[in-house]
Amino acid sequence: MRDGPQATDSASATSTGPRRPDPPTAVRLTPRSRGEVALAVVAGAFTLAQLLLVRPGMGLGWDESVYVSQVSSHGPAAFFSAPRARGVPLLVAPVAAWSSSTVLLRIYLAVLSGLGLLLALRAWRGVFPARVLATAGALFATLWVTLFYGPQAMPNYWVATGALAGTGCFLRAQAHRSDRAALWGVCLSAALMALMRPTDAVWAALPLLVVLVCVRRWRHPALLGALVGGLVAGAAEWVIEAYVSYGGLAHRLSEASRIQGGLGWNIAVGDQLRALGGRTLCRPCTSAAPPVLETLWWYALPLLAVLAVVVAIRARRSVATLVPLACAASAAFPYLFMIGYAAPRFLLPAYALLAVPVADLLVHLVRAPGRIRRPLTVTLLTLALVGHLAAQLVVLKDTVRRTTAAHREWASVAAGLHRLGVRPPCLVTGVNDVPIAYYAGCSSAATVGHDANTTSSGIRRTARRLPTATLVAPGAGPPGYARAWTEHRVAGLRVYRAPTPSAGGRQ
Repeated sequence: MRDGPQATDSASATSTGPRRPDPPTAVRLTPRSRGEVALAVVAGAFTLAQLLLVRPGMGLGWDESVYVSQVSSHGPAAFFSAPRARGVPLLVAPVAAWSSSTVLLRIYLAVLSGLGLLLALRAWRGVFPARVLATAGALFATLWVTLFYGPQAMPNYWVATGALAGTGCFLRAQAHRSDRAALWGVCLSAALMALMRPTDAVWAALPLLVVLVCVRRWRHPALLGALVGGLVAGAAEWVIEAYVSYGGLAHRLSEASRIQGGLGWNIAVGDQLRALGGRTLCRPCTSAAPPVLETLWWYALPLLAVLAVVVAIRARRSVATLVPLACAASAAFPYLFMIGYAAPRFLLPAYALLAVPVADLLVHLVRAPGRIRRPLTVTLLTLALVGHLAAQLVVLKDTVRRTTAAHREWASVAAGLHRLGVRPPCLVTGVNDVPIAYYAGCSSAATVGHDANTTSSGIRRTARRLPTATLVAPGAGPPGYARAWTEHRVAGLRVYRAPTPSAGGRQ
């Protein structure tokens, strides 16, 4: 006798005929999965664009050489001035600690920056739809300044991703107070910002701190603790170092202000505008403004922000728009109104935060109903975005070309120093001493300026025991300590080489 299940199967086969295999079904992604794929595509395209458009072999810039030298085995650490923080050296240490390859470092940072963008966008899940987040990521990632600084050993991009991620997690934690992942996201994002640039972190987080303390219905002790705890944890090393190496926190802040020209009321909006043409540092900023087509997007940003607020209010979701706009305005304020020079990278946190409300506005315009209005809107927006992207690529290409040429010149000078016998261990002073010394594997020193770290007598003492050279620009005279040294010409610079130290003078 057959048992039950077997009998059932037999009866079923007898009554309905042989069983046919189930037809294959197509794998369909859920809306959540499609959103994840869209964000991953944007982040991956951002990484790929960096590798293709920003030359991995571009060489290190001035600030990069300072940061990388702190952990590099290539040469001694450069002077670390008061405004700088140790976040970037920690970021590049996994590569720079064992390899001097700039190409490898650029690839590592490009991949890492793409991952950072992905995580920052994912932090906004549930606050805005995935199509808005993907659009925001694309808008931010296609700015020439974002592409240029993504693969560089500089802190500003990481402050931007930290601000973007932290603000998204903040809104999630406010909406769902039991969301522990959002609380951790706020804490870690704040720590990342403070680790990279403590003062920038405070400005970016200031609106969040204000509403948590001053608005009763926004009070959330756990969220306040996560935000403050993250800022404190990230800035702890900078504060401790202030007391160990800079004479205290107040003195370090004062010194940082002095190095940046003295912080105070100083309208730098025009300086930032002039820097948008591809000037990585505009100090002093006396050049003409770049062509209007290259900066039209910058003029449009305030208008787009206002329209985004109007749309959000009409849709009764103003909080998710006003909070990032407030954080963007706060992050940009010191660099627009409190500093006497400009660099496009300073506003990266503001651009990242503005991207979300602007993307929400653009998606709203595209999806607005109307048989005539909608196609017209899509066409006009497409043309505007294509023109915007073309302008960004033009500026990026020119900036990469000029920067690469400058870095190659520094490398040429370093090679010339080696031919003159200035080889590690050695000392380089004078014009562009910091990056050229890094390229040559030497120490750098200055008696005046922002990186002053020694005296003329100190340089003379070093020259008696180590190969030493002073770099002088054409038309300028050598400093007093180098007037008796031998003059040479290297790659357009006048190089004053100290007398060769005696064998007994070396240590």
